[in-house]
Amino acid sequence: MTHGPRSRPRRAVPSREGAGRDRFPGPGSTAATLGRVLALGLIIGVALWAAAPLVSARQWIGVGIVAGVTALAVYVYMSPRRLPAKYLLPATLLLVAFQVFPVLYTMSLALTNIGDGHLGTKQEAIAAIEASSVRREPGSAEYRLTVAETDGSLVFLLADPARRRAYAGTEDGLREIRGASFGAGGRVTAAEGYTVLTPAQAAARGEEVSSFAVPVDGGAIRAQGLTRAYEGRATLGYDVGCDCVSDGTTTWRADDERGRFTAPDGTSLAQGWKVGVGWANLTAALTNPKINTHFLGVFVWNLCYAIAVVGLTAALGVAAALVLHHPRMRGVRIYRTLVVLPYAMPAFAMLLVWRDMFNTDFGLVNRMLGVDVDWLGTPLTARVSVLLVQVWLGFPYMFLVATGALQTIPAEYLEAAQVDGATAWQRFRVVTLPLLLLALAPLLVSSFAFNFNNFNGVFLVTAGGPFPSDNPTVGATDLLITYTFRLAFGEQGAQYGLASAISIYVYLIVAVISIIGFRRTRAFKEVS
Repeated sequence: MTHGPRSRPRRAVPSREGAGRDRFPGPGSTAATLGRVLALGLIIGVALWAAAPLVSARQWIGVGIVAGVTALAVYVYMSPRRLPAKYLLPATLLLVAFQVFPVLYTMSLALTNIGDGHLGTKQEAIAAIEASSVRREPGSAEYRLTVAETDGSLVFLLADPARRRAYAGTEDGLREIRGASFGAGGRVTAAEGYTVLTPAQAAARGEEVSSFAVPVDGGAIRAQGLTRAYEGRATLGYDVGCDCVSDGTTTWRADDERGRFTAPDGTSLAQGWKVGVGWANLTAALTNPKINTHFLGVFVWNLCYAIAVVGLTAALGVAAALVLHHPRMRGVRIYRTLVVLPYAMPAFAMLLVWRDMFNTDFGLVNRMLGVDVDWLGTPLTARVSVLLVQVWLGFPYMFLVATGALQTIPAEYLEAAQVDGATAWQRFRVVTLPLLLLALAPLLVSSFAFNFNNFNGVFLVTAGGPFPSDNPTVGATDLLITYTFRLAFGEQGAQYGLASAISIYVYLIVAVISIIGFRRTRAFKEVS
């Protein structure tokens, strides 16, 4: 038996076509390279745009964050691998920017006394106290005033007719400017780097102009109208030795724990500074009688309001979708258009319209029904009113979702149930409703969270009222969000720290209820 020559394994020789593709990149590679270049340019452009104002403001932490995010984006998008990261990175950045950061920032504000009169540093507070106490003295310097702005900030362009000099006054002080143009009245009409406001523009910012002060030695320059300014002397002065402010008769000593100057009788100056107060705001929301006395009552109504709105809108939306989904129904397109109309209307405007419709004297509701009901004047009718308005605005959304979900239910399921002898109600309860809940259950939870904090839905219709005669701080229709708004932004001025503290509690309440709701909806996933 003879054996032929042993055959050797052949080496795979790349074809010319393959070799050509390896040596000379085709159109696909060129497009990919061009896409990477464009992505790199876009990333660097956005980074420079974001970093420029941070550098000018010397916010080095922000600059570091921008640099780190930019480096990460370049690393991900310039690499041919890491395909999942290319999709996850934008979503993660948006999540951090619009969800995580606002929550953390709100928590940080809750630990401070930030609010009206407590926005800046101690030195800024001292400057504001001295500037606000400026009074004109006989023989004090007078200037021709031109109101201007630079980079959105107010500036006083001051002209000294005697010396023929021009000055720019800002919150940092006074400095002379060269090359200014003067008008017939001796006022500055133009100056390089400044935008002169028209009389109408200056008048529109009249309150800001009247409160603006340019600090100078021992006093400040303030406006007298829109065309003149004077240099006055401060009646309140700060003494470094005692760390206090005095007007010669009364002394206000610095309270660094609360960020304000306090007199021996307990009164404080309106202007203070921002300091950390620890858990004071969070504990005040629980221990302060002005807040916690009515908290439980507001919470119970808030919970009932959110549940009622979600239940009524879902029931009405599903009912309308079932009726218009029936095969014997005619004119479905017209009816669907009419049902969706409230959803297409601007909610802000429609809430104001409904408020006028519920008016007792000339409201459309009383005129159409021929009754004389004070809809917004009693607790029961006011609560019914806000529920009706929100149901009218919200059920079209549920109708649209239910209509889409009904169209995905296979007709064979219903036909099989009918063959088995199921009635119409049994087919709805056993087949249609469980399949509808697959799409509706998560939306019901999110709708509850939205309506729990539906500020506009209550504030624009009833403003939280009606209010009892002995307590104007809490109304019959107040939600926790409107109650918080009134407490933190009432007549005493804005208290952002307290508002942030109460917002944290509201956030925790909504988060717990939403988590429970989402966990409960897992039962619907078992439906096949």
